[in-house]
Amino acid sequence: MLKTLQYKTDLCVVGGGLAGMCAAIAAARGGAKVVLMQERPVLGGNASSEIRMWVCGAHGKNVRETGILEELALMNLWRNPYKLYPVWDSVLWEAVTNEPNITLLLNCSCMDAEMDGNRIVSVTGWQMTTQCFCRVEADYFSDCSGDSILAPLTGAEYRVGREAASEFNENISVETEDKKTMGMSCLVQAHKGTEPVTFTPPAFAKKITADDVRFRRPRMQSSYENFWYLELGGDRDSIGDTEVVRDELVALAYGMWDYVKNSGTYEDAEYWQLDFLGFLPGKRESRRMLGKYLMNQNDILCDRAFEDVVAYGGWPLDDHDPAGFYYDGHPNTSYKTTSPYAIPYRTLYSANIENLFFAGRNISMTHAAMSSSRVMATCALLGQAVGTAVAVAKNYSTTPDGVYTEHLAELQENLLWDDVLLPHHPRTPAALTAGAALTKNGAEDDGLSVLRDGNDRENVYVCAPGDVIEYRFDFPRTVNEIRIVFDSDLDRVTLPGDSCEKQHAMRCNLLPDSPVMHLPTTLCKAYRAEAVLADGSVRVLADEDNNLRRLVKIPGCGDVTAIRLTGLSAHEGGEEIRLFSFEAK
Repeated sequence: MLKTLQYKTDLCVVGGGLAGMCAAIAAARGGAKVVLMQERPVLGGNASSEIRMWVCGAHGKNVRETGILEELALMNLWRNPYKLYPVWDSVLWEAVTNEPNITLLLNCSCMDAEMDGNRIVSVTGWQMTTQCFCRVEADYFSDCSGDSILAPLTGAEYRVGREAASEFNENISVETEDKKTMGMSCLVQAHKGTEPVTFTPPAFAKKITADDVRFRRPRMQSSYENFWYLELGGDRDSIGDTEVVRDELVALAYGMWDYVKNSGTYEDAEYWQLDFLGFLPGKRESRRMLGKYLMNQNDILCDRAFEDVVAYGGWPLDDHDPAGFYYDGHPNTSYKTTSPYAIPYRTLYSANIENLFFAGRNISMTHAAMSSSRVMATCALLGQAVGTAVAVAKNYSTTPDGVYTEHLAELQENLLWDDVLLPHHPRTPAALTAGAALTKNGAEDDGLSVLRDGNDRENVYVCAPGDVIEYRFDFPRTVNEIRIVFDSDLDRVTLPGDSCEKQHAMRCNLLPDSPVMHLPTTLCKAYRAEAVLADGSVRVLADEDNNLRRLVKIPGCGDVTAIRLTGLSAHEGGEEIRLFSFEAK
């Protein structure tokens, strides 16, 4: 008889991609106990070393996704300047395991659920490494599995495939609804060396001809080449046929590499060596859960200002033909969207299962809308929104829908305080510091007002190392938390390399001139935060000499008459202290 391990928790997250990770971390930081069930041996999902897709998101100036995802990105720049996947895996693993409120179950595949009416009581997973069942009882569940495994297990309503254009008047949909989706890909990575190397393809490799690559020609000298168009399976069952499609994708990928190496088409082909070929397909689409609201393409294109906005997207409407590589035409269509556009909270919890959240590419959207929201930076924001909502729901012992009807403003303010941009919904400045006297080196400065205006992206305050910024109160006030937002160069202009290298956390092909990365030179490295107590004494609250974060939160110390921030130095190459926000509550 095989053993069953029992867990009881506030939240069970199924799926350890970026959406699931951010949901777990946000909930844990909000005080919830979390079990994170991930069926793979590593975290990150499509971004992990097993699949190696880039973390893409909103397009445009100053719209990079912040919050937990920016923490991960900055830590990766610090620890992983060569963009090595073993190091990236460790960055993601450490981010989760550093949270004391998270219990991580790796190699554990969700396989069953226990229901009580329309409420989930528990889920059970099979952990192949220990040969144990893991039963997790929880108050809330979040399906971040991509394939929405909790839909068939719980009876949660969902959709698969493309809606008819007439249903929502979407101009990139099809005339008649079908079950077709975007396909999945097995990616290829290589490096260019200084010595010739040969490649002998396996017998099962598909033979690629020049005609096959008319619309999908590899560009080996481009840092953007990641072979995403090696895509199949959208015209079949995107879940049930995965193993068969995988076999075809692997044969296709090896055939494509054979074409690069041996067709005689590519200059310097003899110097390219295969580093990685994925045997785990990266999926774009399968089941999509139905929430209290089903977002469609027109909501995105008209930049609808949802009153319950909790996240945003900004990737184009990037739809791929279901035939994938075998479609005789360009592999995708791309329609520009507003960036950022708002995503409402009601797309993140089930219409018919009382305690079920979801985040990732499986949220409540039409196929057309999901062609934009499916990218991983957007999914990370969705995960953080869910985790933050769980913390609010737990605090009030309410349901996901109860958060919407009774506590929406608190959810949004918590997300804004945690450095998540919400389109059309500015952050309210902290009341405690809004009316306090604000000075630099003891003198007033009109420019200091940007530090408490609620805008953490557009107006930066620049001062010199050693300058002291101080709030002084008329009488002793209780400070629970100090919040600082430093400039982490969201557009990454201070990083080396071309736009691809600057914008992506990882790279695909390694070129001889691929740059060594570093932290943005705009980011403050060393700072000191102090409080002046009611008796006139000064207490040091933080004395940091290697800051790696854009958002810094410092616990307060009770009643104080003043709080001070002194920026001491920027990271290498930076000469200024650059701040967006310095507030307290």
